[in-house]
Amino acid sequence: EIRLSLVGSEMCIRDSTCIPNCGASAMTDSLGKPTLNFSRIAIYATLLLAAAVYLIPLVVMLLTSFKTPEDIRTGNLLSWPQVVDGIGWIKAWDTVGGYFWNSVKITVPAVLISTFIGAMNGYVLSMWRFRGSQLFFGLLLFGCFLPFQTVLLPASFTLGKFGLANTTTGLVLVHVVYGLAFTTLFFRNYYVSVPDALVKAARLDGAGFFTIFGKILLPMSVPIIMVCLIWQFTQIWNDFLFGVVFASGDAQPITVALNNLVNTSTGAKEYNVDMAAAMIAGLPTLLVYIFAGKYFLRGLTSGAVKG
Repeated sequence: EIRLSLVGSEMCIRDSTCIPNCGASAMTDSLGKPTLNFSRIAIYATLLLAAAVYLIPLVVMLLTSFKTPEDIRTGNLLSWPQVVDGIGWIKAWDTVGGYFWNSVKITVPAVLISTFIGAMNGYVLSMWRFRGSQLFFGLLLFGCFLPFQTVLLPASFTLGKFGLANTTTGLVLVHVVYGLAFTTLFFRNYYVSVPDALVKAARLDGAGFFTIFGKILLPMSVPIIMVCLIWQFTQIWNDFLFGVVFASGDAQPITVALNNLVNTSTGAKEYNVDMAAAMIAGLPTLLVYIFAGKYFLRGLTSGAVKG
C-alpha cells in the first residue's frame, strides 16, 4: 500500500513498511508538537538548575530583608519571615538613600553623553572617513581592553587640574571618557552596515553633516542606542573602583556606601538592613534587564548583516 503523507512543508511517499512521518523530526510528534525525551528533559533540568543557582541568592536577600534580627538568628536562610517587618528597608534607605541619588546623578548624564558622543564618533568613522581614520579607530579600540587600574593615576591628575576631584561631576567625566571606546565601537560597527547609497543620495539632495546624522541615521539607530544605554548604565551604576578612588564623603555612589555599611564593625550586625541596602543598590540594573534586556541582544545582532 502506497500513501502520500504531507509532513511540515515536505511531501513524502511511503508504504506500510516505512517509518511513520518519514520527514518529521525525532523531536516532534505527528502533529508537530515537541515530544519529551531524555535529551529534552536533560536540557530543561539543566536550565532549571542554572536558574535556581542564580535565583536562590536573590530569594535569600529578599526574605532576609523582611526578617527581624531575632528571626534571622533563630531561623534558616530560606525560612519565611515569622513577622514581615519593613524596618530593615527603612533603615537601609536612611543610610544609603542619599548615595542612591548620587549614583543617579552620575549615571544618567554619563550614559547620555557617552552614547551621544559615541554615535557621533561612529558616524564620522563610518560615513566621513578621513586619512588615518582606520588607525585612529584601531587606537581607540585599545580603550576597550584597558583595565580600570591603568587609568587611575592619569584620571586623578586630570581631575585635580580641573578642580573636579571628589565630586560627582568628576565621576561623570571619568565614566564618559572610559565608556567612549565601547560606544564608538558599537555605533561604528552598526553604521558600517547602513547602505552607502542612502548617504550618497542624501548628499546629492543637499543634506549636510548634521542633517544626515540627525534625520537619517539617528532614527535608524534605536536598536544600537538601546545597546549602549543598557551597557553603559550597567557598567556605571555597578562601578565601585572609580567611586571609591575619585569621590569621598557625600559625593560617593551607592556601591561605595553599600560597602561601608556592610563592613562596619560598630554595634550589632543587622543583616536585614544589609540585605535591604543590597536590594536597593541592585534594583535599578535588575529592572533595566527585566524590561529592556530583550533589546540588548536584538541591537547587537541588528547590524550584523551588510545592507
